[in-house]
Amino acid sequence: MAAITRREYLLLLSAGAASAARPAVIQTDLFVSGEGAYHTYRIPSLLPTKKGRLLAFCEGRRGGRGDSGDIDIVLRRSTDRGRTWSEPVTILDMGPDCLGNPCPVVDRKTGTIHLLLTSNPGHVVEKQIIEQTVKETRQVWVSTSTDDGLTWSKPAEITASVKAPDWTWYATGPGVGIQLRSGRMVIPCDHAQAGTKAFFSHCIYSDDQGRTWKRGERLGEKVNECQVVELRDGSLMLNMRAYHGNNQRAVAISRDGGVTWGDITHDQALVEPVCQASLIREGNVLLFSNPASTRRVNMTVRASRDDGKSWPRSLVLETGPSAYSCLAPVARNRFACLYERGVKSPYERITLAMFHIDDLSAT
Repeated sequence: MAAITRREYLLLLSAGAASAARPAVIQTDLFVSGEGAYHTYRIPSLLPTKKGRLLAFCEGRRGGRGDSGDIDIVLRRSTDRGRTWSEPVTILDMGPDCLGNPCPVVDRKTGTIHLLLTSNPGHVVEKQIIEQTVKETRQVWVSTSTDDGLTWSKPAEITASVKAPDWTWYATGPGVGIQLRSGRMVIPCDHAQAGTKAFFSHCIYSDDQGRTWKRGERLGEKVNECQVVELRDGSLMLNMRAYHGNNQRAVAISRDGGVTWGDITHDQALVEPVCQASLIREGNVLLFSNPASTRRVNMTVRASRDDGKSWPRSLVLETGPSAYSCLAPVARNRFACLYERGVKSPYERITLAMFHIDDLSAT
């Protein structure tokens, strides 16, 4: 495909151009493992700001590919709806500690971005925290930006208000949080129960523009990493990574803004290899992305216009190795998916795919 100018690109985005005129799916590598200061980049998060900028977050893992060690939060910004990007910048670094699971949410009234995170000492691994063979545990933090991600506040610890004393492992997101029509901000989370090794999902929420955070009821067990959307009737849908042995996403509904949840069901249309996934709502459309397989391959975006009752349209972004992802709206009928992919492994790079809603075809 011939290159298009910046002006042509933005016109296509803003106008929702017809199928014959719009560009094909555009893929851009934003983080390549081994480049810069980091051995591996993982755990993507993509957030549109109130002013229309795009923020692409991820973990920068200095010493290796694993989930422990010296891990920082890295950011790239786009001011032209994803066409060009700033250089990667390390925005949060706790020295040798592991700081990760970025899960931002933007307050649509003020434009303030609240970035929820979790940490533990870099020399401690998840298994030790779950089995309580070390005194150290997971901590929960929030950092804010009032200038569309240019600068970030020193992280403030909120562990005591969002983590029960008998919870061991804890993770925010990863992915994004949402703000409800009521103004409540909701962050999907998961945790492990002391003495049981059982995993659960839950949400934390703020009703005062991020000044304080509270935890909602947990649900599970055998579920953890999750994403949440507000449905047309005002209820919330939580979509969860599941360990029930059927390679299907777990789903639950809340009628009170994420404080309590109904029974868990399984969505047979959303096949998964037990992996993180993304779920967003834009207008009357739900978009979902994950490796649509029993292995971490075949990154696929699906669309639903009936609040997740069916997923009749899909788009395969990557047939090969792929893993975590995060979706975001970019402009009218145009979306982006920031996802992990590679040739031999899903963790070789984090790529941004830009696509039009009409690129999704009938399944």
